[in-house]
Amino acid sequence: MALSSSMLNGERGVVVLIVCRVLYSLPLSLLCPGLNLAILSLFALFLDIRLDDSAALSRFKTRPGASSGILLGAVTLPTVMISKLIQLTRAYSLQQIELQELEHMTMQYWATSASCFGVLIFLCLVVLSTPNTKRFPRSFSVWDATLSIFCVASYAVTCCVSLAAISHTGSNTVLKLMWELYHGLVAVMLIQRLLDKFPSCASIGELLLVTVGLVLYFGDMLACTIAKGVVLGLLLFPLLLKYALHLSEGYFNKRYSEARRSNEIRTSLLFFSSLGFILVVIIPSWMQIVQDFHVHPLL
Repeated sequence: MALSSSMLNGERGVVVLIVCRVLYSLPLSLLCPGLNLAILSLFALFLDIRLDDSAALSRFKTRPGASSGILLGAVTLPTVMISKLIQLTRAYSLQQIELQELEHMTMQYWATSASCFGVLIFLCLVVLSTPNTKRFPRSFSVWDATLSIFCVASYAVTCCVSLAAISHTGSNTVLKLMWELYHGLVAVMLIQRLLDKFPSCASIGELLLVTVGLVLYFGDMLACTIAKGVVLGLLLFPLLLKYALHLSEGYFNKRYSEARRSNEIRTSLLFFSSLGFILVVIIPSWMQIVQDFHVHPLL
């Protein structure tokens, strides 16, 4: 009875209700994304409940006293994306949009879903590697592993079928699968970085939502930049700036070890001047080239 009451709360109930309403509105052409969203929601709900009754949550530097919020963080953006897919599917049936726009949004959905699912797999591995210390017996981990394997396998099948349906060749399908895998891996690395650099600032669900949004934004920016090709080198500028700062810092530390304070001032000035150059020159120029603006965005 205590277990049942712990599973049911207002946040989970509202999220499940919204997801069910979106799935009810799905056309048959979006069957694979719909099944995928259902699997993602089931996996997120399982981990949300499991982390509340596991010592694994204490391994993360989350905000004290906050619930995990995994279900809400994992299904928010995929639900928004699939809702947009429903609108575009109706618009395409009325011949109001081109097929390319629908396929692009489908890729966006799978990129978002892959980012969420990658983080969920990471959290699942953490949960399975943490001994149970609360309500559940040790044998419950067998059921954990079974459900997790089912969700991962079902997710892979729906993803492959959906991407194959919008791909013209087998190699195109493989490239798209690698693109989605890239989103998942980057999301896992980014959320670990956020947990390490910003301890006690947010719950897992909040960090998951921020992580997926950042990965989706920069992944789309990278795709647009690669498609243009000419401005791909702009993405290398932060790396060059990093190495330039390291080299200059090492040079000045060797020659003027007693002037550390002035070196810090020079580093700060270099950072802010480079940041201003990026904001005023690099980013507007990138937007004009990638988005085919006729007028410079700064003007």
